[in-house]
Amino acid sequence: RARLHQPALGLQPRGGGSLTSTLRTLLFFTALMITLPVGLYFSSKAYVFEGSLGMSDRDSYFYAAIVAVVTVHVVLALFVYVAWNEGSRQWREGKQD
Repeated sequence: RARLHQPALGLQPRGGGSLTSTLRTLLFFTALMITLPVGLYFSSKAYVFEGSLGMSDRDSYFYAAIVAVVTVHVVLALFVYVAWNEGSRQWREGKQD
């Protein structure tokens, strides 16, 4: 009998594939957590609050900081959602074995 090799089918071993997927997800959200709030802080300050709305420098700092804090919370919520779904998917796959 010829046995099919699992990597040839595109399947990954449970231990290695799970760890790689988890690290990839963690790195993606780490990059989002660093770049998105900082980028939105400076862009909303310059283009939205000072540029479009004509706010003073002091007021634009305040509102841009609120945008950055909300962005941090959104990224954290998305990370928890993705991690929860990934964990429950891995748990279901483990239970079916």
